[in-house]
Amino acid sequence: MKLLTASLLSVAIAMALPATHAADAPTFDPQRLSAIVKTLSSDEFEGRGPATAGETKTVAYVVEQMKAAGLQPGGDLKDGKRAWTQAVPLLRTEITGTPELSIASGGKSQALTQGEQIAVRAAMDGSTSVDIANAPLVFVGYGVKAPERDWDDFKGVDLKGKIMVVLINDPDFETGQGDFGGKAMTYYGRWTYKYEEGARQGAAGVLVVHETDPASYGWATVKNSNTNTMFDIVREKPKDTHPQLEGWIQRDEAVALLKNAGLDFDALKKQAQTRDFKPVELEGETFSAKYAVDSKVITSQNIAGRIEGSKRPGETVVYSAHWDHLGVGEPDAQGDRIYNGAVDNGTGTAALIELAEAFAKTKPERSILFLNVTAEEKGLLGSEYYSSAPLYPLGKTVAVLNMDALDPHGPARNFTTSGSAKVELLDELIDTAKKFDLAYSTDPKPEAGHFFRSDHFPFAKRGVPAVSFGSGDDLVDGGVAAGKAIEEAYVKDRYHQPADQWEADWTFTGMARDLQLLYTVGSDLANSDRWPNWSQDSEFRAARDATAADRK
Repeated sequence: MKLLTASLLSVAIAMALPATHAADAPTFDPQRLSAIVKTLSSDEFEGRGPATAGETKTVAYVVEQMKAAGLQPGGDLKDGKRAWTQAVPLLRTEITGTPELSIASGGKSQALTQGEQIAVRAAMDGSTSVDIANAPLVFVGYGVKAPERDWDDFKGVDLKGKIMVVLINDPDFETGQGDFGGKAMTYYGRWTYKYEEGARQGAAGVLVVHETDPASYGWATVKNSNTNTMFDIVREKPKDTHPQLEGWIQRDEAVALLKNAGLDFDALKKQAQTRDFKPVELEGETFSAKYAVDSKVITSQNIAGRIEGSKRPGETVVYSAHWDHLGVGEPDAQGDRIYNGAVDNGTGTAALIELAEAFAKTKPERSILFLNVTAEEKGLLGSEYYSSAPLYPLGKTVAVLNMDALDPHGPARNFTTSGSAKVELLDELIDTAKKFDLAYSTDPKPEAGHFFRSDHFPFAKRGVPAVSFGSGDDLVDGGVAAGKAIEEAYVKDRYHQPADQWEADWTFTGMARDLQLLYTVGSDLANSDRWPNWSQDSEFRAARDATAADRK
């Protein structure tokens, strides 16, 4: 089929949509949303860490809410019956004791404090201990190897037994133009890619240089996300994906590190923005690390509630959100150790529960799955596991509408998504939003790489049309200035910190209205025979087209 232009596609979608209008959408109770978020983010739930008492309480609570809503269990098959959960085996690793970390320069050793100058993660390559002594350090720019862009930051360097020092984000970030899409981050800019490429290069370890703007968050987020218990999916060959040592280092430490080797950080950073960059060994500089790792396989749970379709039960529309947060960790300045995760992602889980209750009163033609996944904060692991071992075939999954960290304040005049991939599902969302007088605003910070940071991504890379919905920033009360102020304050003072707590003055009226939009899009899809796809030039189109026979 010939690819329609964006305007023609919008018209075609509008003509194909069932007669669902804004007036037909159910209303959602802001007070009910607030109550659910308050419960999930209370200290009683201990920060909802996977494989903790907090998980047990969270799963029990969400399942109770799904039962009360009228859903049916949609999880693992046990003796011919569906359970409410999908078992997710995970590798759980944790540093025992205090890690010994240091840098030697000119024969003099300087100790580094975990969580202050550096943040190393518990090894996920299968090691039960890390013992790296005087490993050479090599600066590799942005650490990108992209043959399709004729880009190679490694140029044959041997990194075996060495520590790779790498910049965060893409080579285009500083200038906003170049071979990597300008300001919009590609997957090459994500820290996950840096570690994966380090493993492929045979490096003993990878240290990502933290800078707030290109990372899109401050050091507090890095510290709180990397110095606690780590999780990964169970891999057959973990060393193919993880170097032994993975961590972050503060920018000032990296500047001093290079200076002691007779190098200029800013000059090298500028060189790294060109394809002519060559890796530089930091002469006279070595890195040492020693710590034990407690490693074992545990089982966490995805929660799955379902409404079976009345006409085409084998075809599935998915609403998703993650239930987990960071659990109990290092105390903040007030001594608070519980990372409550009210916004992230008590809001998304509350939205999932309330959408489930609304749909349970209907009889959709297609099935609808309400998927509350685990271990998003550890690398989208619950959604990655589901996507690799789906409860319902991905080829017959119509679309995924993900909800993560919604705004609990008043309504906005717009909405956004994580990234702006070219997918017909987004066109449907934009067209339907007009019925609610909502405009679409593209991801305001594409350089932050949000597309790769939410649970729709594991589905997208396997071809399933998927978007992650985001609250708008043009608030009815205060406009864009107020919306951006709220967002900036949240990222600075609350994101991945104990301060992400429920507030009594949150109105949740914006979320209540946004859920009407999300309901309408899902209802239209669940009561049609349409199969949205990616655009012809999307990197995810081929994977979707490969399953076309499943949809005949």
